[in-house]
Amino acid sequence: MSGLTVSPICFGTWQLSPRFWGEQPKEVVVAAMRRAFEVGVNFYDTADAYGDGYAETVLGEAISVLPRDEIVVATKVYHHFYPDGRRHPDLSRDYVLAECDASLKRLGTSYIDLYQCHAFDPATPIAETAEALDQLRRAGKIRAYGMSNFTAEQTSLAIESGDFTTMQPKYNLMQREAENDVLPLCKANAVGVLAFSPLFNGLLTGKYAGTGTFTDFRSNVPAFQGERFRELAARVRSIEPIAGGYGLSITQLVLAVTLQNPMIDCAIVGIKTAQHIEEAAAVMGRKVSREDFHRVRQELGTA
Repeated sequence: MSGLTVSPICFGTWQLSPRFWGEQPKEVVVAAMRRAFEVGVNFYDTADAYGDGYAETVLGEAISVLPRDEIVVATKVYHHFYPDGRRHPDLSRDYVLAECDASLKRLGTSYIDLYQCHAFDPATPIAETAEALDQLRRAGKIRAYGMSNFTAEQTSLAIESGDFTTMQPKYNLMQREAENDVLPLCKANAVGVLAFSPLFNGLLTGKYAGTGTFTDFRSNVPAFQGERFRELAARVRSIEPIAGGYGLSITQLVLAVTLQNPMIDCAIVGIKTAQHIEEAAAVMGRKVSREDFHRVRQELGTA
């Protein structure tokens, strides 16, 4: 693996991408980022594409008052974006090298702990990308590098082509497809797994009755619309008695069960407020019985 020591809960920052989530009060998010460190979360995940650099800038401001050697900062490269809003995939050697420098500047740090390919670029040989990442590591600009959103086949190719030490797949208790291929492949090759969307864009928090509407990107997601939304929300609410038996909220039970999967090393949780990170951090180290582990998964089913 990467050799990095991280908390099992990671502070995710995709919510700072206005095109998906709308505007978020910067001062509230910065306060939450700093509160995370106080409650035992030392791991922060962002990407250059989130708000075309905005999320990195906000995170840089937040961590400027934290002890840099006690936190782990992860960001990503892939989207070559332009001032006019255009973007396209680009994991070419020259772009990776240049964009790393841009990310370092926005983050206000001299090194990135974990630099990840945000997705697979079909126009660039993965060996070329790995060579650039190795160059950055030798220069001390990054400590380790990994992948995100790769298929099992792409993951296997990356492992053969370079020292990719982490993988960031979409995974939650209603979307468990990665258990069939990506997760076992990573486990067999000692690649750390950082699950993103463990709360299914908020659906698995239990705060929805399935009747609301959304002004962000979820307004176009089938799981958040009509009868399907109502049915999925009811399934989530059905596990509340199990959560109560452990003194946990639905959110906490979902995260606990997610992290209890031996193929998952970390859950990246999208956080908007200090209260959100306090709730998520409180689940670190919590376990449920084997019976309840399977019961929760059965109750939730698949989306």
